[in-house]
Amino acid sequence: MRWKSSPAPEPSSRPSGSCPPPPSHRRPPVSTPPASRPCSAPCARRPRIHAITNPVAQTYTANMLLAVGAEPSMTSSAEEVAAFVAASDALLINLGMLDNARRDASLTAIEVAKAEGVRWVLDPVKVHVSPPRLAFARDLVGMEPAFVRANHAEIVGLGAAEPEEFATRQLAVSSLTTIALSGAVDIVTDGIRVLRVANGHPLMDRVTAMGCAGTAVAAAFLAVEPDPVAAAAAALVVLGIAGEIAAASANGPGSFAIEMLDALYGLDETQVVARARLL
Repeated sequence: MRWKSSPAPEPSSRPSGSCPPPPSHRRPPVSTPPASRPCSAPCARRPRIHAITNPVAQTYTANMLLAVGAEPSMTSSAEEVAAFVAASDALLINLGMLDNARRDASLTAIEVAKAEGVRWVLDPVKVHVSPPRLAFARDLVGMEPAFVRANHAEIVGLGAAEPEEFATRQLAVSSLTTIALSGAVDIVTDGIRVLRVANGHPLMDRVTAMGCAGTAVAAAFLAVEPDPVAAAAAALVVLGIAGEIAAASANGPGSFAIEMLDALYGLDETQVVARARLL
């Protein structure tokens, strides 16, 4: 993802148009951009994102993070996870295909993240299907994620009476967090502010790991934007626009998955501002 406002990369062997080499770790946060510029720029900062995610999603998640300019890492090894989280700018906890090893790794990662000031995002995948996973997700919500991204069934499982805006706002207030509710129109709220994102395409629901990888991209935005509402909404706008662009040249889900990566990589600020549909 390229942005006109980003500093030009220093001369190197990297391909033209690609992101500059990463600066030193622990960059200070970027302030919220004006409303006319709804997105921060991970490409300009190269944030390190540690993703504890399900095996089905790992490859596509890594490629999506690289496409927006972030640096992914994904180990859930008990011996390594603490060091990787401490060296990261944001953390994703994805509960898909949850097993005991990743459950323990998630708890360790969150403990380290809180100690090191690394903000984290929760993706409660299919918690409405599994009572043990739901109980674990509810425990994690109490550990202060910067935001939770979920679909309608998952948000009801977490405690919303209905997958609608008012109930989602109530859940955000009771959970003391920001909620990003995926749907035909995405809703992002901290219980007080509400942003609605209408960008996207139906093919985004036909590719395995698209949602999981999208939440990782939202974590990358959180790494460079201190306001969780702005970060989540900006990520959803960028993902939705990339999906629209990808769908225009895709023949189906298979080619769409590849076109999505290319669309994310080629997206610039002018396109985002022109195409964003914030309601």
